[in-house]
Amino acid sequence: MLPRQFTRALLLLSLVIAIAGCAGVQPQQYAGESPEFLIEEYFDGRVLAWGMFEKRNGEVARRFTVDIDGSVDGNRITLDEHFVYDDGETERRVWEIEKLDEHTYEGRAGDVVGTATGERYGNALNWRYTLALEVDGRTWNLQFDDWMYLVDEDTLINKAIVTKFGFRVGTVTLFFRRQPEPEAAQ
Repeated sequence: MLPRQFTRALLLLSLVIAIAGCAGVQPQQYAGESPEFLIEEYFDGRVLAWGMFEKRNGEVARRFTVDIDGSVDGNRITLDEHFVYDDGETERRVWEIEKLDEHTYEGRAGDVVGTATGERYGNALNWRYTLALEVDGRTWNLQFDDWMYLVDEDTLINKAIVTKFGFRVGTVTLFFRRQPEPEAAQ
């Protein structure tokens, strides 16, 4: 039988290792990656997106498209998003995002609880926020750990892990494509 102090120390060490293993990827790890993702440049104009929500078991529960009109005014970015779901439902979300410094952003939208925080390095941006979503007639506050990766100047991949009370509910995957500027009338 192990002495009580040794058992406690072993348990504490195991707990510290488990917590450290949950720390996950940090945005700074992408500092050297290119192309550089500046959301104020990427979303200045029209962007189309295609996405899906997968339940935690991998089943695709919903597919959707998003038409985004973005505009930039100084350090403020506005994203007017229009969703169309595979069942015909539509939804609109308007993000108001502020660039705080070279790497940090804050965002707000009508269905975001509190403030979204974003950190950007290299080709990646990590958003963290709580979204109030209607599910079966009830409002659920779901946490999003949202990662965006710029592939080239027009293509962006987005993956968000969705949780409630720390348990994984599902995953949202999106593919964004910037649209060319309309030619000026002659």
